[in-house]
Amino acid sequence: MNFNEGEIIYINKPYKWTSFDVVGKLRIAICKRIGQKKIKVGHAGTLDPLATGVMIICTGKATKRIEEFQGQTKEYVATLRLGATTPSFDLEHDIDATYPTDHITRPMIEETLKTFVGTIEQIPPAFSACMIAGKRAYELARKGKDVELKPKTLTIDAIELLDCTMPDIKIRVVCSKGTYIRALARDIGAALQSGAHITALERTRIGNVTLDGCMTPEAFIEGLRYIQIEN
Repeated sequence: MNFNEGEIIYINKPYKWTSFDVVGKLRIAICKRIGQKKIKVGHAGTLDPLATGVMIICTGKATKRIEEFQGQTKEYVATLRLGATTPSFDLEHDIDATYPTDHITRPMIEETLKTFVGTIEQIPPAFSACMIAGKRAYELARKGKDVELKPKTLTIDAIELLDCTMPDIKIRVVCSKGTYIRALARDIGAALQSGAHITALERTRIGNVTLDGCMTPEAFIEGLRYIQIEN
């Protein structure tokens, strides 16, 4: 392998790791293996710390392809808990409000999900990496400051209800770049006249790259010992 000329690595991001954790640990391991102090390493699409799944890591000259990979269709499997919200719309924060769910039925959920398919406008969550006046939105939100983000146009190709065991539902989402599944959960909860937040999230595909073609960071780092390095 030639990491300077460019390699593309498919990683299954572990739970509670940040995307920067993945990049940082792989960069250190690669530099050590090839005997260099530094090398370009980047990823094609951030995953929240509490999410798992497909990450595409590019090294060296292959980092020029990051934008290409970022633009590819994504697929996620998410578990939503209806009837409650958190400030971040996932488990990073405690529940801040509860809502009734007795009126919600499976047919109602299925019909509601259909309304999100197609081109939609979505306001990113306050706890996101969106930039506001040079600051990340989550940095401002964590300081208790008001965060106002503009809606973004995106495409939801498909939403499938995989399981409904109230108050939890599991959905599969196929979507474009820039989609926040936490924001989708927020909006689905509101559309059901309730609330919702994510309790589990896995990115199962980027373009043609699926989970079964990915390895853990630990497996990749261990495998570096046996890879033939080209200069």
